[in-house]
Amino acid sequence: MAEMASMCKNIQSFLRKATRGILWVPVVLCCGLGRAVASDVSSIVFYYGSDTPVQALSRFAVAVLEPDAHPKGPPHQGTTRWLAYVSVGEVLDSRPYYSRMPQAWHLGKNDVWHSVVVDQSAPDWPKFLVNQVATPLWRQGYQGLFLDTLDSYQLVSKDPAVLERQRQGLVRAIRALRRARPKAILILNRGFELLPDIHNQIDAVAFESLYSGWDQAASRYVTVPEPDRAWLLGQAAKAKSYGLPVISIDYCPPNDKECTQQTSRKIRSHGLIPYVGDGHLQHVNLNMLP
Repeated sequence: MAEMASMCKNIQSFLRKATRGILWVPVVLCCGLGRAVASDVSSIVFYYGSDTPVQALSRFAVAVLEPDAHPKGPPHQGTTRWLAYVSVGEVLDSRPYYSRMPQAWHLGKNDVWHSVVVDQSAPDWPKFLVNQVATPLWRQGYQGLFLDTLDSYQLVSKDPAVLERQRQGLVRAIRALRRARPKAILILNRGFELLPDIHNQIDAVAFESLYSGWDQAASRYVTVPEPDRAWLLGQAAKAKSYGLPVISIDYCPPNDKECTQQTSRKIRSHGLIPYVGDGHLQHVNLNMLP
C-alpha cells in the first residue's frame, strides 16, 4: 500500500505540473484503494428547469439535472454524462421517498428551504439512501449523482461529539453509494470535512458562490465578502491536493453577460472549473463552454 500511495502521489504531482495545477483533464486518477476514475468534468452545467433543452445541455461533458423535474429520466444524446441532484443532508416533503423515512430520522429543520434535516447517524440511513434514493435514479438512466446539503447537520447542533457522529454517518453513506455503483460519477457540494475519509470515493468537489452568490431568503444576488472567498479558496486547495477537480457554482442575473464573463474569468484564474447560472438554475448558460 505504501508503494502504491507513493506512485499515486508522483502521478498527481506530474498532472499538476502538466496542467498548471488544474486537474480537470479527461482522466483523473483518484488514488486510494487502487481506484482509477474516468471523470471528465472540464465543462459542467447545473440545470434544474422542467423542460429539456437537450441540444444545449448535451454540449457539456456533464449535466446535472433535478430528477423530480424529469420523471422519465435524463435524455441521452452525444457523450454527455447525466447526473441527478440528490439532497443528502435534507429532504423536502415533496420527494417520493419522504413518507418512507422514519420520523426518528428528522434531526431538525431548515426554515429557509422548508426542508427536514436528516440524521446521518441513523444506522439504516446509508442503506435507505442507496435503495430508496439512488437506485431509482440509476434505473432511470442517470450515470451519477450530485450530492448536496452535506453540511446541513451543522444547522442543528454545535456539540463536537454530535457533529462527529453526523460526519461519520455521511462517510458511511457515501461509501455505501460507491460500493453500490462503482462506476457512477459522484460529485460533492462542499463536504470538505469529509475529504480525508472519502476523497478516493468521489470524482470531484463543488462549492457555491466564490465571487457572486444568490441569497435565497432575500431573493437577490450578492457579492461574496473577501473573508468568505479566502476560506473557500483554502478548502479548494485542500481538495486539489487530493487530485480532485474543483468546481465553483456562482450566480448572476441570466441577462447580465458582463457579470457572467467577469465571474467565470475570475474563477478560472484560481485553476477552478466555473459554472455561472441564475439564482434558481432555470437557464442553460452556454457561455460556460471552453
